[in-house]
Amino acid sequence: MLRIAVPNKGMLSEPSWNLLEESGYKLRANPRQLVVEDDENGIELFYLRPLDIAVYVGAGNIDLGLTGRDMLLNTQTDATEHMQLGYGASTFRFAAPKDSSIETLQDIDGKRVATSYDKLLSDYLTSRGIHAKIVHLDGAVESSVQLGVADLIADVVSTGTTLRNAGLRIFADPILHSEAVLVKSPRISEDNPELAVFERRLRGVLTAHRYVLMDYDIRKTNLAAAVEITPGFESPTISPLRDDEWVAVRVMVPKNEVNAIMDRLYDVGARGTIVTVLQASRM
Repeated sequence: MLRIAVPNKGMLSEPSWNLLEESGYKLRANPRQLVVEDDENGIELFYLRPLDIAVYVGAGNIDLGLTGRDMLLNTQTDATEHMQLGYGASTFRFAAPKDSSIETLQDIDGKRVATSYDKLLSDYLTSRGIHAKIVHLDGAVESSVQLGVADLIADVVSTGTTLRNAGLRIFADPILHSEAVLVKSPRISEDNPELAVFERRLRGVLTAHRYVLMDYDIRKTNLAAAVEITPGFESPTISPLRDDEWVAVRVMVPKNEVNAIMDRLYDVGARGTIVTVLQASRM
């Protein structure tokens, strides 16, 4: 039975729970439940603090975990990133006061940098030969400059509104682009059959999130042009219609391109186009 850790709170918790539920796994019945045994699917879920998940997975106490790449890299652990999950995107960046002379990475040398991600930041600066004092804070990092405990900060940024409200501006290249990832214990081999089933289920749901099923009718004379627009994964499903001059086409297309694709198909003669939302898939 696979032992899998999921975030018990935070930005990644709800998307992670939804992913597992859509993959057919049993979730906890109430917020105080910390462990869920899903015997039917051969897994045991552990609800843990997001920052601790990589620790447990790296120690081998847990087989797999859903956490953020930033949290994985900020942990001294033997856990490894196994699979990108495509949600919870964020960027880890430097920010300094608007009127500060700190504008480049080299300007950080000798300065005080406040962050909640000590190891991640230390590894980044060391690899670039930058020497700075790292000031650890558990939260409200953007207030540290105004309160005089740091000269600049390194923090997770989404829209940047919070930083601007604190009188800070972003500078230099991003330290890290993060997202939710599946992390793996070193004691679980890549060819583990239970891992393969779990990964296949997750990928099936993630694919369904990114694609829709499109059906349309097209004259045989225009079929080649239509297939050029909608090639599908291997190839479209093409079925005959009662009118021998027409065929029906069924194909998966990227969800974020669906309207543009329908416009292009219409221009080459496709008619009766309909789009169906996918719940899950196996590719």
